[in-house]
Amino acid sequence: MKQLYFLCTGNSCRSQMAEGFANHLLGPDWQVASAGIETHGLNPLAVQVMAEVGIDISNQQSKLIDADYLKHCDLVVTLCGDARDHCPVTPPTVQKQHWPLNDPAQATGTEAERLAVFREVRDQIEERVRNLKKLNV
Repeated sequence: MKQLYFLCTGNSCRSQMAEGFANHLLGPDWQVASAGIETHGLNPLAVQVMAEVGIDISNQQSKLIDADYLKHCDLVVTLCGDARDHCPVTPPTVQKQHWPLNDPAQATGTEAERLAVFREVRDQIEERVRNLKKLNV
């Protein structure tokens, strides 16, 4: 079984959505988790926009990086510069990717405007996870 870890600053939006898509799309050969440098709780707008595409992440929790899980991963994906720059050192056997996506939690404006940003980032994450599946990383 391959291990995949999505890392972000607060493990509240991007990494949570990525975990949801990976669990949904990659299949049983993958063990998928997400974590953060800090824990900011699960963002309700992330839960809402994932539900719109039929993926329930409401039971996921914001977690801190688990160093043991990290060092046994096949692939680690950072979704923000902060996580990329402050991620603990991994063995050379761990493949790394960086997905520089906007933080939807920083979106401002009306709820509709903020939801539009969440949906845009959600769709970018879905495309990248689908590409992982195609590449059979």
